[in-house]
Amino acid sequence: MKIKYRLLKIIITVVTLIFLLNFSLKKFNNRTITDRDIVVNFEQTIHPVYFISQKEIVNIVKKQNPRGKIKDINIPKLEREVRAFPAVDSANVYLNLSGRLNVDIKQKVPVFRLKNSKEEVVYVDEKGSSFPMNTNFSYECILVMGDVQPSEYKTLVEFVNTINKDEFYKKYFIGIEKKNNSYYLFTIDGNFKVELGELSNVDFKLKGFKTFMDKILIREKMDKYSKISLKYNGQIVATRNKNAKMVDEEKEIIDKKEESKN
Repeated sequence: MKIKYRLLKIIITVVTLIFLLNFSLKKFNNRTITDRDIVVNFEQTIHPVYFISQKEIVNIVKKQNPRGKIKDINIPKLEREVRAFPAVDSANVYLNLSGRLNVDIKQKVPVFRLKNSKEEVVYVDEKGSSFPMNTNFSYECILVMGDVQPSEYKTLVEFVNTINKDEFYKKYFIGIEKKNNSYYLFTIDGNFKVELGELSNVDFKLKGFKTFMDKILIREKMDKYSKISLKYNGQIVATRNKNAKMVDEEKEIIDKKEESKN
């Protein structure tokens, strides 16, 4: 008799729990999600970016779930839509027990801007992935121009990172151009280009240029040369600026005339 009583007690307890859980689940699913219940968490990056706003994410949730009920939220689909943003690197969407919808987002951080032969400008991130410019936010990074192929993006990312790690390179080089299958660097002086050739042995080439700057260019006028070529292994070839040569010759003639008058 005692065994039957205990068994009956267990069955009643289980049925009661199932009923309460079912009731709670229905109540939970019928809850309405407000803007305050949508929590957008942007992962902090070394260089802050603001390509996506919380308002944009909230609008996506509302568009997908017009009735605003928890039971109508399709989390996998919502996650896919958030990841579809060009500037999103990764996203994770989940509901907690308090009924809050959490959207964790990691945004892409540009390494350089690329202006291609079609005059289109895009960003390229650390993974070599390109994404369009954004009206919400503009990120300051070095500009690359020319017919650069997607297969070259990762190599360019490594090269730009090399420039950014050195304070001298970062301040002195303001742009990169690919022309006739050769890469060139634009300098802050704007008087000459630095020809790299292929993006190979860049550390060695850049160290050679820095040595050339310290030993040669520091004693001469920056407009004396039109191009400094580092493309040849172990050699630095400097091309004189024809205009600068003409100016020097004219100055020399004027100086001689002044001397003859005296």
